Amino acid sequence: MDREWMRMRLKGFEQVASQYWSVRSVNGDTTQEHRWLFEDEPTIKRILRHLSPDRPGLEVLGHDDWQGLTIDLKEVSRGIGILADMDEWATRLAPEAPSLPADRLHAWVWGAARTFWESAHYRAAVHAAATSINAHLQSKLGRRDLSDTKLIQEAFSEKAPESGKPRLRIPGDPGDPGVQTRQRGALQLGQGAYSALRNPAAHEIGDLDEQEALEQLAVFSLIARLIDQCQVVT
Repeated sequence: MDREWMRMRLKGFEQVASQYWSVRSVNGDTTQEHRWLFEDEPTIKRILRHLSPDRPGLEVLGHDDWQGLTIDLKEVSRGIGILADMDEWATRLAPEAPSLPADRLHAWVWGAARTFWESAHYRAAVHAAATSINAHLQSKLGRRDLSDTKLIQEAFSEKAPESGKPRLRIPGDPGDPGVQTRQRGALQLGQGAYSALRNPAAHEIGDLDEQEALEQLAVFSLIARLIDQCQVVT
């Protein structure tokens, strides 16, 4: 929608209308202005009906009882006002967006990230959260021989547990397709997070944007909740 073009056409129509009344008031020849007004009328009506679809019957030009030309500029002024405020409407009248309070993330995540976050070290905060989850997962499984992605792979593996290799299982009937899907999803989510988020946080330089870092902490918070809710099967 070309708002500037619409505004220009409405303003131009106002100017021609003003010129028409000026010429008419001194009994001048308004033939040219009359023609311009009627040439512009179809476009002006289309613009106004686009801006006010709830008012399809609005008219701009007409004739009085003596067949004199009438011009309703109230609708034109209204359209110009709508165009002037549309951008502000989009901002001011937008629904309230939900917020994500960092202190309501899983305790393993926010407890580890908080100190770094408060000092605006966002990449370090993400790394600390991932490291914290890794430590809690090692403790839950009793395994210190693996970490990060490999630990996630072993923990959520669909293979039966082996000696020294306990598994995590999503609560519910293991024969239920929904539970099986969540089990595979937990594995994929954990692998993806450690490969795509934790590794860059540990090895790349430069800090993260605050919003991006918060979104990454939210991902790790989901992983932490899954791990926390899972049962250990030996």
